Amino acid sequence: MRRYATTGIALLEPHRLVACLHSPLALTLLIGAMAPNQKLVGAVTTEGEALAKIRDNKADVLICTDRLQQGDGGSLVAAVKGLAQPLNTLMVVTEPRRLAPIRQALKAGCNGLCLESKIGKGTILQALRNISEGAAYVDQSLYEQYFRSYPDLSDAPLEHLSQREVEVLALVAAGYANAEIASELIIGIETAKTHLSAIRRKLQARDRTHAAVRGIWLGLVDWPEAR
Repeated sequence: MRRYATTGIALLEPHRLVACLHSPLALTLLIGAMAPNQKLVGAVTTEGEALAKIRDNKADVLICTDRLQQGDGGSLVAAVKGLAQPLNTLMVVTEPRRLAPIRQALKAGCNGLCLESKIGKGTILQALRNISEGAAYVDQSLYEQYFRSYPDLSDAPLEHLSQREVEVLALVAAGYANAEIASELIIGIETAKTHLSAIRRKLQARDRTHAAVRGIWLGLVDWPEAR
């Protein structure tokens, strides 16, 4: 593990790095592993802080986790890929069941995806090598879990869901009844029913359960936490 870390840190030597991780402890360990001459120009835990550090310090490499203290890795990758400055991104996936950040990062052109559970086994080192050579990297386990079960374009929704419909779908996936959805979103029950009908039509779902499963499958909403 020490050998992997030493080699990986060496690959970062010519770059200006911003690290945005959910865990302050992980940030502390990364800071301690960096050599004095290396350019770690930002070590933060929130999406907004990372964007500011990248802009202000002209960073060219971002390492982030899918979960952050505020925001998430998927939207952070999408935001930095929209900047004028060229920047390589590596996202460490801590919760592979949360498909939405993974999907967003991939659509934005994330250069590498690793699983946190594989840290210490060479996965981040291989990702850094691929990225430094202009190639992409996706952890094999993540590929098996995500890509091989990911539906093709013919299975996409008939229409894009609105932000409100995504919010309703997330609550349906979490097991909320119509009255609970209305209360949570501060809307009328009939409005909640109307949104659900639109969701079912767009997702070509037989019922609310099928809609929830389709939403998770397509990465439109995250796997629900236990209530």
